[in-house]
Amino acid sequence: MVRANAPIAPRDREFHMREEDFRVIARTIYDHAGIVIGDHKKELVYSRLARRLRQLGLSDFKGYLDRLDGPLGDAERNHLINALTTNHTNFFREAHHFDFIRERLVPYWKSRAKTTGVKRLRIWSAGCSTGEEPYTLAMVLADTLGREGGWDWKILATDIDTNVLARCKAGEYEAAARSGIPEHYQKAFLRTIKNKTTHMRMAPELCRHLVFNRLNLHASWPIRKPFDAILCRNVTIYFDAPAKNTLMRRFRELLKDDGCLFLGHSESLLGGVTDMSVAGRTIYVVNGGVHDARG
Repeated sequence: MVRANAPIAPRDREFHMREEDFRVIARTIYDHAGIVIGDHKKELVYSRLARRLRQLGLSDFKGYLDRLDGPLGDAERNHLINALTTNHTNFFREAHHFDFIRERLVPYWKSRAKTTGVKRLRIWSAGCSTGEEPYTLAMVLADTLGREGGWDWKILATDIDTNVLARCKAGEYEAAARSGIPEHYQKAFLRTIKNKTTHMRMAPELCRHLVFNRLNLHASWPIRKPFDAILCRNVTIYFDAPAKNTLMRRFRELLKDDGCLFLGHSESLLGGVTDMSVAGRTIYVVNGGVHDARG
């Protein structure tokens, strides 16, 4: 049986971390970000927060918890979330989603525009991490819609981690990342950086269609207008079932009646939404909408 004040790491560790310290940290990130931190993540919590303790000049985790409870607590919780969230992605990850958008959704949107006369699209990349997903989406839309002209399309890209959002806004990536991008997209949308051959930059014509904002999926959303599509991929794997169901219902409320939702390869709607149908691998469409995208 583990004592409440027992160290969870060897005594020669740089910082003293009690079992109770870990519990408070796990509860804090769950309460503020909906992320579940299990006992198997104790070493990860220690290693990632140890860097933060060094930056703050603290000697133990009790001092860190005091900071979370103090007047700087709100700002420090942002640092906590940044430290404990995992950001791993790449361009054209789960490529079948972008194939579906290019081959099914874009033709549907064009057909809809002929009927309504409205060439306006709004798409949300929720949990955009370092930006590869929204930039991939922008490349696909610029390629399929840009040639026709008259289209007004925007991508809202949000994440809870302020560090990765700064990288998104810069639109700059290591040159090695181009290997996952089809060659014709590389030629059209990637730019070299003078005196920095190890990196590449996204073309300005992509950047002007993207808006990056910090957003906590478990807090209130300053979003009112409905979306044609929402991508939230490999994000809910860190949430428990009640939080997932609530999130799916909130996404549905912000989708148009012919909207489409994309989830990660190991995710599903669960019991959160009842009026959406499967259109492909982890692709869901509102019942009665996007009818010819399901053929």
